[in-house]
Amino acid sequence: MKMTGAQMVVKMLEKNGVKVVFGYPGAANCPLIDKISESDIKHILVRSEQGAAHMSSGYARVTKDVGVCTATSGPGATNLITGIATAYMDSVPMVALTGQVATPLIGKDAFQEVDITGATIPFTKHNYLIKDIKDIPRVVNDAFYIAKTGRPGPVLIDLPMDILKKEFNFPDEEPEINIRGYRPIGKANEAQVRKAADAIRKAKAPVILAGGGIVSSEATELFREFVKSTGIPVVSTMMGIGSVPTDSENYFGMVGSHGVKQANLMLNRSDLTLVIGARLGDRAVYNAENLEKKSKIIHIDIDPAEIGKNMHPYIPIVGDVKDVLTQLMPQLNEYHVSEEWLAVGAELLKKCRAEKVDIKDEGFINPKYFLKKLAEYTNSDVYVSTEVGQNQIWVANNFKFKNPRNLITSAGFGTMGYGLPAAIGASYAAGKPAIAVMGDGSFQMDLVEMATMQQWNIPVKMVLFQNNRLGMVHEHQFMLYDKNYQAVTLEGSPDFCKLADAYGIPSCRISENSEIDKGIESLMNSDDSYLLVIDVDPNEPTGGSLNERRM
Repeated sequence: MKMTGAQMVVKMLEKNGVKVVFGYPGAANCPLIDKISESDIKHILVRSEQGAAHMSSGYARVTKDVGVCTATSGPGATNLITGIATAYMDSVPMVALTGQVATPLIGKDAFQEVDITGATIPFTKHNYLIKDIKDIPRVVNDAFYIAKTGRPGPVLIDLPMDILKKEFNFPDEEPEINIRGYRPIGKANEAQVRKAADAIRKAKAPVILAGGGIVSSEATELFREFVKSTGIPVVSTMMGIGSVPTDSENYFGMVGSHGVKQANLMLNRSDLTLVIGARLGDRAVYNAENLEKKSKIIHIDIDPAEIGKNMHPYIPIVGDVKDVLTQLMPQLNEYHVSEEWLAVGAELLKKCRAEKVDIKDEGFINPKYFLKKLAEYTNSDVYVSTEVGQNQIWVANNFKFKNPRNLITSAGFGTMGYGLPAAIGASYAAGKPAIAVMGDGSFQMDLVEMATMQQWNIPVKMVLFQNNRLGMVHEHQFMLYDKNYQAVTLEGSPDFCKLADAYGIPSCRISENSEIDKGIESLMNSDDSYLLVIDVDPNEPTGGSLNERRM
């Protein structure tokens, strides 16, 4: 059957179960968008290409499917780059479809030409430039397979305009997936797992450091069974939040420079650290060498490149988390962590959680108190996306998460402008409103996507912490640059409630802690989008081990 390259792409998207594509049109990808309109796939017009990538990320994190975005050649493609890199750092499965100039013009500095495959090599799992229409079915199939297997991540396919328009007979047989050199690792070495079990039994003060690999592996329930049966205390990276409920007696909180005191103390006092699906980046474990000296490290990860990159493990285990836990649990059937170690943890929790904040009206809202109240009101049964900065850390340390997929944030790359479009993707995927928690700096990087919300009737509940500055950078300048505050205040910002009204979105503003209940009810008591602006003290600290004091 004869069809154009664009029709072939759409057919293969359908075969791979794609239901929605987030994108922005231009001359080079118009042939593709034209044919998407003839399919059952929905194309959602965004207001910026970066927003398209972030929306597909939010969609993927809720559905567990591959998110798909599209942009035209040149600046359209380069505008996707930040979103692609964000997905790469957080292991989110994504396929990006970029238009390209016609093949005879490639390499000739044609209008809106850019080498997008060359540009994205460092932060895609793989990418393709289609030069032969016959390759389309195989390449699209391979791209989805690569994106969602092993350690998930983004794949880019660059589609020249003439290839999209050219006709060819679609192959009768489904292309086989046979990618040279790509063999996702699943089953772990049994001998290494036995060594790990033996080391755990001998440890006096073991701790689990839970990472996002638990979520990617769909191993959350198995992991919770493992924690319950062994009793081993759990700390987490940001991506591992919710791997056990954050109000569980086994959970001590997020570690790292912006983690909580009890989590860092437990990690530092451990004699064995079972690292599960975490990269051990500097934000989580800044002084890896010091931890290695004090604690034996068992590192479990599906990506062999992560083993030994930031820390030399005592026992490395390359494999899928679900498989490793399936092997490990029967070997620890009779094991339970010592009561002495549990008593140490219980005393730490009692001491650290007993530190109460005096909540009274002082002209500002306490953001940590607000987030605890929001979690109570929603019963934590809601998808929460964040921007980056203070708002992200406040959410990570204070909102109670029962499900790891309910926190949607740019943990690895720290992308401002991620939160609102990611919430749109999550809301569309879930079929119910998501909450976007933002700062007034990051919101101004993506607020144009309010038009996307309104055009496509995708409700998002927007919580905007307003302190009229880039809060975390201001805090760094206070602590590290002798209070030399430069380029961090946000004079010239709009009246955000009036701005929301211009988009047809209702809003309100609160500035006293006694108004929190009323504000949350206004935010949540409708099926439509809503903006709640919250006045926050400009000197409100981020919190965590980096900063436990008020400035």
